[in-house]
Amino acid sequence: MRRRSTERLCLWGLCLLMGVPSIALAGERSQDSAPQIRSAERHLANIRQLTVGRQNAEAYFSFDGTKLIFQSTNDWSKDSQATTRRSADSGLGCYQMYVMDLESDTVRLVSTGKGATTCGYFFPGDRRVLYSSTHAVGSECPPKPKRDGAYRWALDDYDIYSVRLDGQQMQRLTASPGYDAEATISPDGKTIVWTSVKDGDLDLYTMNVDGTNVRRLTNDVGYDGGAFFSPDSTRVVYRAAHSSDPAEVAKYKDLLAQRLVEPGQLEIFVINADGSHKQQVTSNGASNFSPYFHPDGKRIIFSSNLETRGDGGRPSFHLYLVRDDGTGVERLTTEGHFNSFPMFSPDGKRLVWVSDRHATAPGEFNVFLADWVP
Repeated sequence: MRRRSTERLCLWGLCLLMGVPSIALAGERSQDSAPQIRSAERHLANIRQLTVGRQNAEAYFSFDGTKLIFQSTNDWSKDSQATTRRSADSGLGCYQMYVMDLESDTVRLVSTGKGATTCGYFFPGDRRVLYSSTHAVGSECPPKPKRDGAYRWALDDYDIYSVRLDGQQMQRLTASPGYDAEATISPDGKTIVWTSVKDGDLDLYTMNVDGTNVRRLTNDVGYDGGAFFSPDSTRVVYRAAHSSDPAEVAKYKDLLAQRLVEPGQLEIFVINADGSHKQQVTSNGASNFSPYFHPDGKRIIFSSNLETRGDGGRPSFHLYLVRDDGTGVERLTTEGHFNSFPMFSPDGKRLVWVSDRHATAPGEFNVFLADWVP
């Protein structure tokens, strides 16, 4: 299926309008020249680039650590449901969802190929995945948001779906009007957390994995999203944009009525899985997002522009590690201008993330995998 030639990358924390670079074969990968630890990136060894060209984002491990689910504007050929070849017309106008087998390098389409998708995640057992999609309201890509020179993204009509790895037996988990996305699953396999506008604000909700027993976790006016569970499934880490300035609150509500959100300053929070004991982790005034718990359950990895905010130049987003009380911030990446969406493998031995390092064209983002060095 052909898509519009205008690409939109909504990285749920950094929305960029960009052109479309050329791509290479899906089987082609680049690897750092020597399997050694970079002195400036001492926690990352044996870095591998898993995708080549265009926009690839939000890659997350299966529970057994052998696969990744990710979203991409690359179009793998659909003449086979599991292939390492791309079609001649290789660009999509918006994201579709794929699963990559890390051993065989095969890539499988798991979404419908219609509408836009985002935020994929594996169910325990790795036989099913969930993702959000707009295909129920239209087969084409949603229109680009009106930006007015600001950083904004559109709150399109996403709903959350569960599906087998072969794309069959689809189950719709949400059906409320508006935005339902950014869903992840607890390690114990019992609970989904996601962001919804179902009650008039952008808040966090949880539900059982079959879509029942919906509970609201957050109530502060403003954006709450990008949530992940702690390793023991008792806590949730997320990003939020709340303002006490009446003018800023009014602006937020006005944009929300237009189905837009414009968060500049995002801070990291932790909350119990039942909605109690909310705790703010960062207070640096930067754009902090894509938090994920370290396997020890006491530290959090996240992306931030905290060292380049407000300097008048191009902001650089890098990965950082911080204790859940906000102390002990450590920078993890140095290459590229954008590093985000980190996730540790279930055994804690590897890290996957998205970066523009080694990009050959503006707007190119790829998935990287590295061994984690404690």
